[in-house]
Amino acid sequence: MGKIKIQKKDVWIDMTPMSDVMTLLLCFFMLTSTFLQPEPIKVNTPSSVSEVKVPENNVLNILVSPEGKIYVGTDNKNDMVAMLQTVTDKFGVSLNGKQLKNFKEESMICAPLNKMADYLSLETEKMGEVAPTLGIPTDSIEGGMSEFQEWVKAARETNPDLKLAIKCDSQTPYKVVKKMMSELQDMNENRYQLITNLKQSSED
Repeated sequence: MGKIKIQKKDVWIDMTPMSDVMTLLLCFFMLTSTFLQPEPIKVNTPSSVSEVKVPENNVLNILVSPEGKIYVGTDNKNDMVAMLQTVTDKFGVSLNGKQLKNFKEESMICAPLNKMADYLSLETEKMGEVAPTLGIPTDSIEGGMSEFQEWVKAARETNPDLKLAIKCDSQTPYKVVKKMMSELQDMNENRYQLITNLKQSSED
């Protein structure tokens, strides 16, 4: 008895709808994503059980390195420039066009006023290498406010709605954090959030 041959048919799947869906998803994530600003130093925050979310806008971020170096910045570039103008005008620090351009590309204020011009004159790669060795001093200026307080004051004058968020490394010396918080309290800045990692059950 002869074999019956089954006619083979090619299976064709239209991938156009899938491509359309992938394109729409890609556009959605690109438009709704918030890109993190690069930080001058790497900070490993301590663990905590708190799950309060820090606002994404109108936040003055205070970063403290393991060595106790303090950096200040906000995501709003216009606020950053206004802060710079206020502080440099007060202390007579002048910056040229290149230095201002480099400042606008920075995510945080990384240098003390007496080294600001030299720091902003460096190339971008060199700035990244030097930033971890600088930071904003908390020593008072001629018996008055410290540079750290001056930057916080300038930020508050620029945007009264700013909220303060402190991000410290788990190895940051306690005396540095205590002094920084004391200076904030002296300015009646008693409301701020501490950024931490969510504690995992395995850490108990």
